[in-house]
Amino acid sequence: MKILTFSTLYPNAARPSHGIFVETRLRHLLASGKVESKVVAPVPWFPSRNARFGEYALHARAPREETRNGIEVLHPRYPLPPGIGMTLAPFLLAGAVGPVVERILRDYAFDLIDAHYFYPDGVAAAMLGKRLRKPVVITARGTDVNLIPRYRLPRAMIRWAARQAAGMITVARALKDDLIRIGVPAERIEVLRNGVDLQLFRPVEREAARRKLGIARTTLVSVGHLIPRKGHDLAIRGLPRLPETELIVIGDGPERSALGALARDSGVGDRVRFVGAVAQEELRSYYGAADALVLASSREGWANVLLESMACGTPVVASTAGGSPEVVAAPEAGVLISERSPEAVAEGVQRLFARRPDRAATRRYAEKFSWEETTRGQLRLFERVL
Repeated sequence: MKILTFSTLYPNAARPSHGIFVETRLRHLLASGKVESKVVAPVPWFPSRNARFGEYALHARAPREETRNGIEVLHPRYPLPPGIGMTLAPFLLAGAVGPVVERILRDYAFDLIDAHYFYPDGVAAAMLGKRLRKPVVITARGTDVNLIPRYRLPRAMIRWAARQAAGMITVARALKDDLIRIGVPAERIEVLRNGVDLQLFRPVEREAARRKLGIARTTLVSVGHLIPRKGHDLAIRGLPRLPETELIVIGDGPERSALGALARDSGVGDRVRFVGAVAQEELRSYYGAADALVLASSREGWANVLLESMACGTPVVASTAGGSPEVVAAPEAGVLISERSPEAVAEGVQRLFARRPDRAATRRYAEKFSWEETTRGQLRLFERVL
């Protein structure tokens, strides 16, 4: 079958880690040999590549088209005006991308549109599917259904798109519950959780990795975009209660300067290291060298970093946001903290270290989360839709 993958959450040469979980799921689906795909991954239009504009400049640097992992990817631009962009985004997205999708259809007669992220992507995809008379499958991934529906007009548009969709997927049971709460029938939603690439994320030679990365003491890693909801600040503020422990923060984003200042003001500046964004192969070494991963998010869909860390043999300390309790569901996986506070983070780390799971057992736990089951579920759904 031929599908058109549609999402603003997709990596590009300027932002190689952006939405990488969408690309990874697609790669495993294509590996089944039963599906072909082209990708339309729209990027907000921005006029300047100048680095002083920060992340906005990265939109301008994204190529118009590229081939990633053998998959053809188009990055058409769409307008996203500040302030009013959220409400108009589905209409602006569908309007800008519609001609591109129509041109693709002339040469590549796709059978369905596989859209990722319910708002605005899923709503725009539903509009395009209606216009082109193609079925649409929409995957909910996190903020799109656990935050955005709090706003009246986006909530109404999400409900409309759900009625139009031929199928719906959530990557965690918690996200299915979020859709049910806004009136989407439970029987129309399938839970197909993300997997982890067990070949890429695997145990490393631990002592060699620690020497290479300059790690000598007990070390935590906090991985993710440097934004408030990821809770990097809680890991930093919890560090004074863990006097023999260091923290490595991996990722980039607008909170970098504020987090550096927080570390200094908290008296732990010499025990916090910021390494920026790193490639996944390098990330594997950090996971393998660390003693635990900390993820203190306020919101999550299905946090891939949890499984990545476990696949490298490193247990986790995680908040109960979103689908995290579905991931951290056994002692060998790690521990959950019941509240988001520096004290709770420190207590969670102490609790984990008091009964450290065997690293091989943590890896075995992660091996239950391969992509195979998710791929089979997608194929069953697509075949049913068609």
